Amino acid sequence: MLPGAPDPPGWRRRWGRQPGPGLWCPSLLLLLAVLLGCIEAQTGPGSGGEPELNVYMSEEEVRRLIGLDAELYYIRNDIINHRALSFNLIIPTETSSLHFSWHSKSKVEYKLGFHVDNPLAMDMPQTNISLQGDVPRSLSVFRVDLFCSGKMETEIMLVMQLNITISSAKNITVLNFKRRKMCYRIDPVNVAPTTSTRVFYISVGVCCAVIFLVAIILAVLHLHSMKRVELDDSMSDSGSSQGLSQPSTQTTQYLRADTPNNATPVTNATGEQGTSGAGTARNLNGYPTLRIEKNDLKSVTLQEAKAKVKDIAISRERVTLKDVLQEGTFGRIFHGILVDEKDPSKEKPMFVKTVKDQASEAQITMMLTESCKLRGLHHRNLLPIGHVCIEDGEKPMVLLPFMNWGNLKLFLRQCKLVEANNPQAISQQDLVHMAIQIACGMSYLARREVIHKDLAARNCVIDESLQVKITDNALSRDLFPMDYHCLGDNENRPVRWMSLESLVNKEFSSAGDVWAFGVTLWELMTLGQTPYVDIDPFEMAAYLKDGYRIAQPINCPDELFAVMACCWALDPEERPKFQQLVQCLTEFHSALGAYV
Repeated sequence: MLPGAPDPPGWRRRWGRQPGPGLWCPSLLLLLAVLLGCIEAQTGPGSGGEPELNVYMSEEEVRRLIGLDAELYYIRNDIINHRALSFNLIIPTETSSLHFSWHSKSKVEYKLGFHVDNPLAMDMPQTNISLQGDVPRSLSVFRVDLFCSGKMETEIMLVMQLNITISSAKNITVLNFKRRKMCYRIDPVNVAPTTSTRVFYISVGVCCAVIFLVAIILAVLHLHSMKRVELDDSMSDSGSSQGLSQPSTQTTQYLRADTPNNATPVTNATGEQGTSGAGTARNLNGYPTLRIEKNDLKSVTLQEAKAKVKDIAISRERVTLKDVLQEGTFGRIFHGILVDEKDPSKEKPMFVKTVKDQASEAQITMMLTESCKLRGLHHRNLLPIGHVCIEDGEKPMVLLPFMNWGNLKLFLRQCKLVEANNPQAISQQDLVHMAIQIACGMSYLARREVIHKDLAARNCVIDESLQVKITDNALSRDLFPMDYHCLGDNENRPVRWMSLESLVNKEFSSAGDVWAFGVTLWELMTLGQTPYVDIDPFEMAAYLKDGYRIAQPINCPDELFAVMACCWALDPEERPKFQQLVQCLTEFHSALGAYV
C-alpha cells in the first residue's frame, strides 16, 4: 500500500459558475465528503514505486450531473479518495449514461461488475469497454449506460464494482461506486373513444391507406426508371445538407445507433452489381459485403485497365500541365488546363494525376484501375474521373475537375497552423457542415451499392466555398505513405481507418465505410491529426477487439463524439447507416447555428 496523504484534493474548483438552487445540498455534501476524505490517510492500489493510476470524473461530466465546474478524483496518483467513493451520487432522471476518465503509466489489470437492487425496474448496465482487461496507458473515457425498464416507479440503488490488480504486487483493490437513480413506470394512456375520436381514427386510417397506395405507385416507378432514381437521390441529399434549420426529434435514436440495417445487394468496387461467383458474400446484418483477395488488382493487366477507360480517352495535346500540387515517390498531381475540343478558346482547370518515369507497369495499372472506382456516378459530393490520356509512348494521365483548395487533409492541417494565430480561422460549424457533405456522398454510394473501402480526409477535396467532394484513392498510397501499412503480406492498407472485420477477415461493406467515416469525422475535429498514432499497426486488430478507441478530441462536444463512437461498434449491425448520420449531423448543425 502507498503510505501518506494525497497531494492535491479530489476536486479542482472554479468559482466562475455557481450550481443551481436545487443542487446546493448534494453538491455541498459531496464537496464536504471529498474534502474530509483528503484529511484521512489513504490507501492506494499498489505500493511505492508502482505505476501511477488515476480514475476520476471529468469537469464536463461533473457539470452535467450536479452543475459544478470541478473534477472528482476517486484515485489520484495511486491514492484512493474513500470519501468520494462513499458518497452516493444522485443521477438526474434524464441522464442515461455515466462517463469515467482513467489511465495508468504501467500495466494495471481491471475487472468491472455491477449490482442493481431492483432488476425489474432497471436493466443491467452496459459499458462500451470489456468487463475485464488492462487500464489504458493513455487518457481514455469509458461509458456506462443505465436504462430503466419502465415497468415500475421506484428509486434504484446501483453499485459499480471496479477491481484493480497490479501484476507486480499481485494484490487486488476493490472500489465500489454508488449511484442512485429514479425510474418511472411507462403506462399506456387509456382514453375512452368518443364519436369525434372515432372519426379522427377513421380519417387517419384513410390517410394511411392513401399513403400506402402512393408508396406502391412510387415503388413501381422506381423499378422502371433508374435515371429518375438518381435524380431523386441527389435531390434528397441536397435537402439533407442544405435544409440545416429543420428540427427533428430522433437524435437519440441515431446517436445510439440501434436501428437495424436493411439488406442491400452485393456489389463490387466499381459499383456494378455482383454475380454469384467467387469473391462475394453477404453477412448476417444485411450490409453488402465484398471479400477482397489481396492480389485482386495485380490480376488486372495494363492493357485491360486501358481498355476500361478507352471511351473517355482524349488527346494529350488538349492538356497543359502547370503547377505540381502533390508529389510522391512515383506519382504526381498537377494543376492542369483542359482545352475544349470544339472551341479552343475555352479552358477548364483540372486535377491531373500521372506517374513518374520510374513507375512500374503494376503501379500504372493500379492508378488507372482505382481511378475508375467512382466512374459513372453523379452527385454533388463526389468527384469521379473525367478523362484520361493513354496514348502510346506517353505516361497515362487521369483528369478530374479542379477544386481550388485542394486535398482536404492538407487543407485541415493548414487550418491548424493558422489556428495558432487566428482561432476563428475555421469554425466548428464549418467542420460539421463538411462532415454532412461527406455523409451525403457516402449515402449516395451506399444506395448505389458502391463500397469505397478507403474513405478518409486524404481522399476528399475542397473548394473556397467549403464544398467537399469524395474522390477515389488512386495514388493515395504514394502521396500519403504514413497512412498505409503492410502487415507482412505485401499489401498496403489504411489500417488506422479500417473496421475490425476488414482488418481480420478482409470483409468490406457499407458498414465498414461507416467505420471509416467515424475516423474521418475525428480527422475533421482534430484538423488533420493522424488517428491511433501511438498504436503499432500490427496491434490495431487486438486493440480494437479489446474495446479501445481514439480519445475524444479537445473541444469536441459530447454529442459529436457520440456520433463517432456509434460508427465504431464492433458488430457491423449496430452501426448507423449513412442516411441516419446525415440526419443526426444536420440536427447537430442546426443546434450549433442556434447559439452562434
